Amino acid sequence: MTAKPLNTLSAQRYKVLLAGVCSQLLCVGVARFAYTPLLPVMQEQAGMSDALGGWLAALNYLGYMLGAVLASLIGDIRLKDTLFRIGLVLALMTTAGMALSDDVWLWASMRFLAGLSSSASMLLASGLILHWLLQHRQRGELGIHFAGLGVGIVISALAVEAMMRASFGWQAQWWGFALVSLVLLFPAWVWLPRPYVSRVSVATKAAPASRPPSATFMRLMFAAYFCAGYGYVISATFIVVIVERLPGLSGMGNLVFALVGVSAAITVMLWDLVARRIGYLGALIMAMALQVVGILLPALTSSLIGVLISALLYGGTFLGCVSLVLTMAGRLYPASPAKLMGKLTLAYGAAQILAPALTGSLAEATGHYAVGLWLAAGLVLCGALLLVWLRQVDQTAQRLDAEAKALRSGQAS
Repeated sequence: MTAKPLNTLSAQRYKVLLAGVCSQLLCVGVARFAYTPLLPVMQEQAGMSDALGGWLAALNYLGYMLGAVLASLIGDIRLKDTLFRIGLVLALMTTAGMALSDDVWLWASMRFLAGLSSSASMLLASGLILHWLLQHRQRGELGIHFAGLGVGIVISALAVEAMMRASFGWQAQWWGFALVSLVLLFPAWVWLPRPYVSRVSVATKAAPASRPPSATFMRLMFAAYFCAGYGYVISATFIVVIVERLPGLSGMGNLVFALVGVSAAITVMLWDLVARRIGYLGALIMAMALQVVGILLPALTSSLIGVLISALLYGGTFLGCVSLVLTMAGRLYPASPAKLMGKLTLAYGAAQILAPALTGSLAEATGHYAVGLWLAAGLVLCGALLLVWLRQVDQTAQRLDAEAKALRSGQAS
């Protein structure tokens, strides 16, 4: 592979990362999160019931889970690239498809396929970008890529608010998002280079070799990531409802949700810097400890300042956790990062299936969400403690490995 001038390579690096940002905006920010602010509009104008709204959301996540399974099974880098590009087109088609009719089965199929397209950005694009970065000896960090998710939350909320002020109906709003999707599709498609086998074979000589972790490491990581997923989905699902029900905070739910997106977009890149100083496990422990506070604050206070701090802490940590874990997976398996990413996402996702149903039942039984918030915070704290244990296991393994290498070197001399 011919060496490129440093400034040219640096410019291409940012184009690759921005391709990832655009894919996040398209596949997650629009195809997935536009549904959240549009849900009340569709309930009012299209007669969508609460139950149907919940089922459509569940189908969307089911599609994402299927995409995670597929990503974990695929090893061919060219096939991953093809599926990534299919995911981009699916995001556009499913966004436009929501506007075609008020048929329930059409909506169901569109939400399922939109969830499938989300995995193209979250997992396949993550793996392809890491592959390119490591191939070109660039720093393997995904903070900029995942910032697109936070920006997508903000854009979706603001776009719905603007279109409502312009008296757009629910179908016109979906068509508006389809137009945004078309604009995002071009840079997401063009700026991420297609992988080539010839280049990969040369690059892998210089790329880090895979370093499969121990079975104990993986068990603890899966358990900790399950806990993180439980904490994430509770606030992601119910934060607007929780805020709206707090005394004196009616009408503030969307502001808090937008602040979550802003905080996520800004801070996700900062976690890469933290990881450089204290390691990925250390950064994860810090992020999950802060997330515990963010989750608990609405259960402890009804003040606006307390809730805004909660939004900042929650938004500033949940996406950082995802970015840190998936980046770590890419460093462990640089040749095929999507496999471990997919498996970890299944652990994260299993919690997201269980948590909302359990929290909703607790809220119905008690009349408030405090018990659900305490349970979520407790599980995230357990996840942080598991990571403390995991870091000790990892440090011990590294020390033993270093001692074994020193012993072999001494015997050889």
